[in-house]
Amino acid sequence: MRPLLYLAAALVVMALAFWAYRENYRTQAQVDQMQAVQREIAGLRETLGVLRAEWAYLNRPERLRQLVDMNFERLRLAPVQSNQFGGPRNIDYPPPDLPAPPEDDDWVAPLPSNNHGAPPPRPFRPGFAVPSVADRSPQE
Repeated sequence: MRPLLYLAAALVVMALAFWAYRENYRTQAQVDQMQAVQREIAGLRETLGVLRAEWAYLNRPERLRQLVDMNFERLRLAPVQSNQFGGPRNIDYPPPDLPAPPEDDDWVAPLPSNNHGAPPPRPFRPGFAVPSVADRSPQE
């Protein structure tokens, strides 16, 4: 019985040694792959730095002015002015969805306004007192 036990223990030790050997090589392969990816990331970061430097060099304001002056007849580019930008009133908002009227009998539906899609003002509800400026305390 003892030799069988010794043989089984030896087989278990050999199986564990084989498993540890395989795991060691798998781990080394993963470490090598990770280092390759890190080298690739470092190279891409270096390339990105070079591309950013080239972009900054090509977008120098004096160079762009020279290009605009050389190609003015063909492109007709002019400097940007503040009156070329629109204001918030120029934005086309979608029409608002009117809310369903509440169950109160004294509620009055709001009239449609010409505010071009901005939410309508809240309707006045009877019994709701709006404090005036004189009623407010100085701490508020």
